[in-house]
Amino acid sequence: PMATSVAAALNAGLEEKGKLLTCQRIGCDAKYTEDDNPEGCCRYHPGAPLFHDGRKEWSCCKARSHDFGEFMSLPGCTVGRHSQDKPQKPAPSPNNNPVAKPIEPGFKIQGSGTAVKIQGSGSASSAASSDLDAAKANCPRCKQGFFCSDHQGPPAIKVAGVMAQTAKPKPKVAEVGPDVEQTCKNKGCGLKYKENENHNNACKYHPGPPLFHDRKKGWKCCDVHVDDFDKFLSIPPCTTGRHNANAEG
Repeated sequence: PMATSVAAALNAGLEEKGKLLTCQRIGCDAKYTEDDNPEGCCRYHPGAPLFHDGRKEWSCCKARSHDFGEFMSLPGCTVGRHSQDKPQKPAPSPNNNPVAKPIEPGFKIQGSGTAVKIQGSGSASSAASSDLDAAKANCPRCKQGFFCSDHQGPPAIKVAGVMAQTAKPKPKVAEVGPDVEQTCKNKGCGLKYKENENHNNACKYHPGPPLFHDRKKGWKCCDVHVDDFDKFLSIPPCTTGRHNANAEG
């Protein structure tokens, strides 16, 4: 019985050693086995992602981008062995979510945190505007310039009955051959493809922008929100379509 138990344990160890695993390091996700995991085969980001003023940045190497798909495809800055150990989450700072002090009627909080008296605070419109300003001033997401579903910005200004739009110049699209390998920029995809193999069901992606609010990460398109960045990256795409190497971030 003792010899049988030892043999079973050795067989189980050999099976586990040859098992195909997925690397848990951020920026890698490669498949590997424990018996084929040499030093230097893994390229990853040891630092946490940072999101500020619409900019995405890796804390470890300061590589940054405003485009989410491009940010996720930034190559890792550190090499080592593949690992099943998930990156440790940084301990939350005790000052990350300060308790908001009550605001006296007729006052609002500026971006610097100073309370100032509202001009014409007797009108209903001024009071509503001041409430929105105060809420934005105490919202970490709004203060950093991110889109916030809880505190929508003011509607676009109407000019002569027409909605005023800020014209954003479209980047020039480089012409490439149908058999040239490209990287899909659709959010949540990032796969390599060739245009002559592209079709309407080739890509699974998120058409909506990513939302980051009060430590919650999610997608506006499918209204899925989580509190962990790894879980956010694993939210399944909600839309199927063609790969697009020129998708806007």
